[in-house]
Amino acid sequence: MAGAAALAAGRPVVVAAAATPGRRPQRPAAPLPPSPAVAVERERDLASGPASTSGRLGGGSSSSSSSGASLGLGGRRRGLAADTAVAIRAARFAQSLNEQMWHERLAGTLRQAAPRVEAAEALAHNKWEPSATTLSQAQLWARIQQDARDVAAAEPVLASFAHMTVIMHSSLARSLAFILANKLQSSTLLGMQLTRLFVEAYEDDPSLVEAAVADLQAVVDRDPACETYVQPLLFFKGFQAIQAHRVSHWMWQRGRRALAVALQSRMSEVFGVDIHPAARIGWGVMMDHATGIVIGETAIVGDNVSLLHHITLGGSGTGKGARHPVIGNGVLLGAGVSVLGPVVVGHCTKVGAGSVVATDLPPHVVAVGVPARVIKRLDEFEEPVKEMDQVSGFILDYVI
Repeated sequence: MAGAAALAAGRPVVVAAAATPGRRPQRPAAPLPPSPAVAVERERDLASGPASTSGRLGGGSSSSSSSGASLGLGGRRRGLAADTAVAIRAARFAQSLNEQMWHERLAGTLRQAAPRVEAAEALAHNKWEPSATTLSQAQLWARIQQDARDVAAAEPVLASFAHMTVIMHSSLARSLAFILANKLQSSTLLGMQLTRLFVEAYEDDPSLVEAAVADLQAVVDRDPACETYVQPLLFFKGFQAIQAHRVSHWMWQRGRRALAVALQSRMSEVFGVDIHPAARIGWGVMMDHATGIVIGETAIVGDNVSLLHHITLGGSGTGKGARHPVIGNGVLLGAGVSVLGPVVVGHCTKVGAGSVVATDLPPHVVAVGVPARVIKRLDEFEEPVKEMDQVSGFILDYVI
């Protein structure tokens, strides 16, 4: 009778189980969660609006209408709340499924499009060699001094500056040591101390000056804004930053790591270029504009490489092994390129501006995008670094 009265009032009927002495009454088993197909179907029904919901709750056939009437307002609210919870679970399930599928698809695409490139091969081809236009160290120094005299004659305001930095010195090594010391000096790193330090490095390892000659020639050959040989020496911070790094690398190799890191820190403050002293940089390297360039500890930059501004050769992981990129000889990296992890960029490859390289790139290709993908293959005799062309070779309607 009580059950009939409750049913007439629209309340659910609860049947109590008989208690057994000495035994705890068992809870009813929890309902099984709906299958993914049912969950998605319920989510679709819930999203279809009040009409679909009311139809399932009692707005459809006559039998469902009578059933809905018997449930009452409280039953409808509980049913709507249950369907909402099911819809939320279904949406979460669909989201996790989509994420899993996306990661599997992305990983498969990357593995298929990125064959392994050996670092030794990327650094073996297109090494720096003097060309027909390359000046010897003596010829270059004579040319620089003449350019400095022309500057002093044309602009009296810069006459004393030209004499102190170039004309009064006996060699390129002495002039370069004086220029770098005056650029990097501070209240704790005195100019005279740095000058002696740079001179000591150049006397101990003459190849540092030879590499500076190659870098200077590379700037003159590849930068149309460079009009004279004295301009990079005096005013181009990309050239100056590379030469400062070469000396800090010289210190690092000889165990003077504290001083090498101090010079790196000062170089980052002055030039806006952060190169770890342990990083290896080849000959004939040009950093155009150079602002925002970051090169990590285990990175290797080959010969005849051109880097535009805001380039990152970053590491991945916390291990002590190789965790930074290897940039092969003759590579052109456009503005804003990020190469991350222990990947290899093959020789004579061009990477478009703003790209993110996370896998190996083969030699003689054009790559662009996030992540970078190969969109064109170059002739084996073509060297993008010589043209410095960051536009041609890209698909015009390419979408990142």
